Amino acid sequence: MLALLSEMIRHSSSLGLTVAQNLQTGISSITPKSETRIIQMAPDPLWKLAGNSGYLVKAAGASGALAVILGAYGAHTILPDKEKDEATKRAFQTANTYHSMHSLALLGAPLCRYPALTGGLMSLGIFMFCGTIYYAAVTGDNRLRKLTPVGGTCFILGWLSMVL
Repeated sequence: MLALLSEMIRHSSSLGLTVAQNLQTGISSITPKSETRIIQMAPDPLWKLAGNSGYLVKAAGASGALAVILGAYGAHTILPDKEKDEATKRAFQTANTYHSMHSLALLGAPLCRYPALTGGLMSLGIFMFCGTIYYAAVTGDNRLRKLTPVGGTCFILGWLSMVL
């Protein structure tokens, strides 16, 4: 009987030790681990990032197409024209470069904190800076050239509005 009692004490103490160790390492070691499932969701298409400012992406596309059209027009009519002076040709090329560059920048406007402000300033810059230079280069009429610096200022403010 004494042997049975000592065996029970020894068995219960080793069982108690196992329980204590399990409690020390955490309850997760006592219970079986459940399988965790990772759910992968398809990423949203990029056009959804624009949200309510999708019109700016469309405006950027239209402006970019217009820049290509005007660039082709200039390359085939203004640049080969012997009567146009070099300053006029350079001005047209500058306007076309700025137009193309800011059409691309207009694509980023929906990602800004104030997309309407950024898009509006970039669009005004394209119209007032590039438009007045295009007009002067094609017609030879420089009356609107006084608006060119205002358009350049709109470009600068448009870029700075991205910082806000």
